Amino acid sequence: MYGFSIRVSGSMDSVIEKVTEALKTEGFGVLTEIDVQVTLKKKLDVDRKPYMILGACNPQLANQAINAEPDIGLLLPCNVVVREEDDGGITIAFMDPAAVLDLVDHPAVHDIAMQVKSKLEKVCDLLKHH
Repeated sequence: MYGFSIRVSGSMDSVIEKVTEALKTEGFGVLTEIDVQVTLKKKLDVDRKPYMILGACNPQLANQAINAEPDIGLLLPCNVVVREEDDGGITIAFMDPAAVLDLVDHPAVHDIAMQVKSKLEKVCDLLKHH
């Protein structure tokens, strides 16, 4: 698997706000927000449920990773998906940095990936108990 997820209830906007706040507690900022629903409607006239991709970055760990492996930016930032399901519930899915960064054969990068994974798991746990 290349990620882990939880199901929550609430509106899309309120869940995105909670995810953003929870990410902050572990030093992540949201650098990008890709509204897939709006983009696909505009480009393809396809109707789909709300689906947002948040690009989360911990600047300190990103800096260490780039110092160790300059091309690591191809695998950054860590994507977090917030999507509405058919039953109205919301899924929050986190990229597993360890799975993706195992593509990079570099011990320092592997250590950083494990730190990032640990922090994202803490964010996930925090959101479970919200």
